[in-house]
This record gives sequence, structure tokens and C-alpha cells, in this order.
Amino acid sequence: MDPLGAKELLKIFIIMKIIITGGTGFLGSSLTHKLRTDGHEVHTISRHPLPSRDLEGHSFHHTFDLTQEALPNSLLSKTDVFFHVAAKAGVWGKYSEFYDANVRATENIVAACQLSNIPRLIYTSTPSVVFSGNSINNGNESLQYGNSSLSSYAKTKSIAEQKVLRANEPGRFQTLALRPHLVWGKKDPHLLPRVISRHRQGKLRIIGSGENQVDLTHIDNVTHAHVCAMVAMQKNSNLGGKPYFIGQDEPILLWKWLNELFQLINLPPLTQKLSFRNAFLLGAALESTFKLLLIKKEPPMTRFVACQLAHDHWFSAQSAQDELGYYPIKNMKQALEDSIPWLKSI
Repeated sequence: MDPLGAKELLKIFIIMKIIITGGTGFLGSSLTHKLRTDGHEVHTISRHPLPSRDLEGHSFHHTFDLTQEALPNSLLSKTDVFFHVAAKAGVWGKYSEFYDANVRATENIVAACQLSNIPRLIYTSTPSVVFSGNSINNGNESLQYGNSSLSSYAKTKSIAEQKVLRANEPGRFQTLALRPHLVWGKKDPHLLPRVISRHRQGKLRIIGSGENQVDLTHIDNVTHAHVCAMVAMQKNSNLGGKPYFIGQDEPILLWKWLNELFQLINLPPLTQKLSFRNAFLLGAALESTFKLLLIKKEPPMTRFVACQLAHDHWFSAQSAQDELGYYPIKNMKQALEDSIPWLKSI
């Protein structure tokens, strides 16, 4: 290896100081564990304290409200990479709450990184930023930002992503966005546990034809993608200013796959259907009713959810492979086998 190559390789494996917002959440915890295991100094941020028993070597936790409080220089100083994973997710709630958590917090983080000369910011985004209400098959990064009127989450994540990408300055402040699709796996607090719970309660229905394809992405692959992005940015100081879809490259027939999962955890197959049209109309009616009555809990159906459950939505990870060196490290068969014992226990 030539001397320059050796120097660049050394930069990749040097121990770094890394900050992760949402470091106690599903993805944040997985990423924290991976980076800590690799020997990096990891600082996590969330709104709530973390019991000291949950802290391990090279790991430090800080409690801040990112929408209100400025991060101190003592924390930001000498940081090599900032992962902004935290977000307010969901399909229901006040737009102002989504805006504060997803846009204002991101604005504050971008400003803090710039002021403290942090060289790299990796933003965890979502494919929902290109949601248009229609099917997407093998979508890539040429897709335009979508019509997000049906989802405050999608709309505010879109605004925040664009702010992050516009802040990119090649060679000085590198920013990029990762768009992992439907993250699942052991300790998933939302996706599959909610589906399984609704099926057990007899409240789940196949929406639409039942033939729609989607791309689920295992937590190990999403964590790996974040590490790949970090390494790629270290290798190439001009990399940045772009979003990347992160997936499995194994789109599945959603309802067929769920029924296979139900069988593995000893639940009966799902057979009852509701047409997309009726689900969409039901969602519209429930949204109006919940708003009128000021009901805070999430409606059992919304227009956004009807679209997601009935339509195709899967994406190409080719750009992430070409530019970040990302390839899935666990296929769907392996991921499901690893997850079954946990899914049986929830």
C-alpha cells in the first residue's frame, strides 16, 4: 500500500468521539452498541435520563431537550461524527409537535455542528419524504419530495432532511441523509409488535388486494448502513449533500409474509379484507372525528396508513452500495429466524 493509502486507512480505524441523538431508542441503541463495541467514545442524547446501569465502557449519556436547549461546547468539542437519529414518529398528533421535534431540533443541531466545527453530520431520514399516496416500485433518489399533506411526520422529516442536505460544504462540513425503510428486528417497539397485537385482538385486516410489495429492513442492516456512511465520509471529504435509500433489496409480498410470520408464532392466518377505497374513506372519517372530539390517541385507521398498507413501496439501495459501500449483512430469511424467539415472547 502506498503511504497516502496507509494514512487514509489509519483515519478510518482511529478511535473517534461520536454523538448520537435518540441514542436510547431502537436504532440509536443498536448504533451505540456497535460503535461502542468498535472502541469509539460514544455520547448519547435524549430527553430522559438513562440509568447508570445501562451505561457501558466508552459510553456517556446526556439529557437535553433539543428543541429548546443549546448543546454545550464541552459536549460538542472535538466531536468527529454527529448522528442525528432522534425524531417524533407516528401517524397522529399535532403538526406543531412534529415540527418542533423534527425541524427545530434539526436546525439547532445543524447550527451547533457548524459552530463547533464538527466535520460530519449523518441524518436518519425516512422514505416517507417521497410519499405521494401512490405505489413506488424500485424507487431511487431521483424521486421528488412528495405530497405529505396526509402525514405530519413525512412533511416535517422532508423539511428537516432538506435543511441538512443544504448545509453540506464539501471538505468542511459533510452532511448526508439515510432513508431506512420499515426498520424491524429484536426489541422493535412499534412495527411488528403492533401488527401482532392487532391480529391477536381480531382488529387486523388485509387492506387492498393483498398483493402489494414492500421492503422491510432489519435493524442490523440499518445499523451497518450508518457505519458504512461514516466510513465513506472519512474516505471521501467531497461526499455529502445527498440522500440514500437503505433497504434489503428483497421486496416481499407484505400480507403473504405476515401470514408466514403468524404461522411461525402460532397465530392463525389473516384472511379478512378491506378494500383500499373503504379503508381510505374510513381513515378520513376517523381523522375528522378524532380532531373534532379532540381525541389524542391514534385512530385505528388513517388515510396515510391505508396507503401504506395497500400500495407497493420498495426502493433501490444501489446508490448506497455504489457510494457508501453498503450491502445488507443479513437477508430476510436469516433476520426472521433470528427474530422468531423474541416475537413469540411479546
